[in-house]
Amino acid sequence: MNGSDGDIDIGLRLRDLRARHGLSQRALAKRAGVSNATVSMIESNRVSPSVAALKQVLSGFPMGIAQFFSAEEPEREKVVFRAEELTELAGGAVSYRQVGSDLSGRALQMIHERYRPGAESGKTMLTHQGEEAGIVIRGLMQLDVDGERFVLGPGDAYLFDSRRPHAFRNVGDGDLVLVSACTPPSF
Repeated sequence: MNGSDGDIDIGLRLRDLRARHGLSQRALAKRAGVSNATVSMIESNRVSPSVAALKQVLSGFPMGIAQFFSAEEPEREKVVFRAEELTELAGGAVSYRQVGSDLSGRALQMIHERYRPGAESGKTMLTHQGEEAGIVIRGLMQLDVDGERFVLGPGDAYLFDSRRPHAFRNVGDGDLVLVSACTPPSF
């Protein structure tokens, strides 16, 4: 709703619908055969679209006007995740705590990782589409990437193409803690 007058916020509804479909403004505009500026102005409520203009924009999903207006008010996108809300993807010697639970339609995966002394990412080297990066917060990490070996400590960081074979290992006496990100989400 838009304020207390009970009107539907068309801009917010369109923006949320576009985000749920994983589309940029430019991608939606191209699909619908309208200009990027048209989508932008509708989403920011700088214009009130005619029925014909809204129908044209919605053809990019595809969705009709009745469905657009009868749909439940979209949920607001969750922005903040408290420590206890991170999703545990693994447990035991290696802990991967992901920011957000449902990454469908997302291009980025961010993880708080913890490795017990001697723990490693696996017996075999990892490879997958995309890129990954991370920053060591605490401990010592051995990083193997495509035949090269590195030891990183607190504040050190890495960035590489994930198609290169890689592995992580805690080579310190205490827990290894790092924050990593990869695109697209890999698990």
